[in-house]
Amino acid sequence: MSTKILLNTEKAPAAIGPYNQAIRAGNTLYVSGQIPLIPETMELIDSGIADETHQVLKNVQAILDNAGYSFEDVVKASIFLSDMGDFAVVNEIYAQYFTKNQPARECVAVKTLPKNVNVEISVIAWKAE
Repeated sequence: MSTKILLNTEKAPAAIGPYNQAIRAGNTLYVSGQIPLIPETMELIDSGIADETHQVLKNVQAILDNAGYSFEDVVKASIFLSDMGDFAVVNEIYAQYFTKNQPARECVAVKTLPKNVNVEISVIAWKAE
């Protein structure tokens, strides 16, 4: 029987709504969308799409680490951008974190993201146990 476990870490930004940073259901980890918030201060990084993307992926990494997963365990990534013109920069930085066993992925442009950020990324990870 599968169990549902709520996961949160102080090494990633606290949820800004009624949700958890991640949920583990069986061997699958569902990571909530991360935006470029600094975990310690909850301040937004707004110094450009490159810095924002690095912070988002650092937040994802902290949640994965807390749950005992890595970027290699990610099977699906969803990227949301406020401007598709940022795609090339985000894609280049994304490739620095997902260096092998890259997941399935989509990238979509949306009208507005939480706190008016430029990028949000969520992932689903899985591993056999």
